[in-house]
Amino acid sequence: MLPSSPPFSSPRIVDSHQHANWCGRSAASLVDDLREHSITYAWLLTWCLGPTEEPGRHLHYFNPIHYQSDLPHPGMPLGDVVAACSAFPTRFVAGYCPHPLWPDAPRLLEAAHSVHGVRVCGEWKFRLAFDDPRCLELFRAAGALHMPVVLHLDVPYLLDLEGKPQYQPEWYGGTWENLERALRACPQTTFIGHAPGFWREISGDADTEPQAYPKGPITAGGRLGRLFADYPNLWADLSAESGRTALARDPAHAVRFLTQHADRLLFGRDFYGGKLQDLLATLPLPPSVVDAICWRNAERLVPPPPA
Repeated sequence: MLPSSPPFSSPRIVDSHQHANWCGRSAASLVDDLREHSITYAWLLTWCLGPTEEPGRHLHYFNPIHYQSDLPHPGMPLGDVVAACSAFPTRFVAGYCPHPLWPDAPRLLEAAHSVHGVRVCGEWKFRLAFDDPRCLELFRAAGALHMPVVLHLDVPYLLDLEGKPQYQPEWYGGTWENLERALRACPQTTFIGHAPGFWREISGDADTEPQAYPKGPITAGGRLGRLFADYPNLWADLSAESGRTALARDPAHAVRFLTQHADRLLFGRDFYGGKLQDLLATLPLPPSVVDAICWRNAERLVPPPPA
């Protein structure tokens, strides 16, 4: 049994994984949500759909103003981020990740950095392997600009209940092996891991667990611990159901993991509401760990917006 937890509190909270004009809410509505949950500001990330992605069941998540029946939907484009940052300059930091298959994608990132003040490369969410040479060129450009890269990892195969691998059509990035090769190839780039394929590696049963969001107790041998130990350029955000579920499935392990890696973990939601804050409030974490995760780490990587 865990000891009783002190009240969850931090003088600042940075939501390091957020989007503009999605899931039926405007940028102004997001600002209201930040205020409601005592969040100081958020990183706004794009998801630039390209030739290897289709919105499919996600179409209604996106800003309907961009929908045209005869053209592919652009997803969450840079224009929405720039508009939100202009309207609420103290509440948002701009992020942008061009599609690696676009011609001269690294130069697009450089232009966004210089023209629009983009400070985060994200969200990288594409149906390519992380270690594809075109991705590595983009990652190296981000590293040269001191921009952390927010990665979405969803594995291409999961086992069914009979133990047979089943193809997952909505995969992004590849596997932990592709991730490790990218970490090794781009040591000057800070990578922030995220999503179900990343957080399943917290447990040693990642190769045999059929659920995209495992819920059983953490078992020994999770590769995430080794990757953190071997690659100082690997960080992670706690956003979405994937990060929160990885902690909730084994609270005692969560306390150890959060404490051990407190210098490279970021608070993030990838949605609205206070579910992550509610979970963290149940864990007996020292105030220094809470502050590191809630805001200090984010501001070590990216300067805050002007007050």
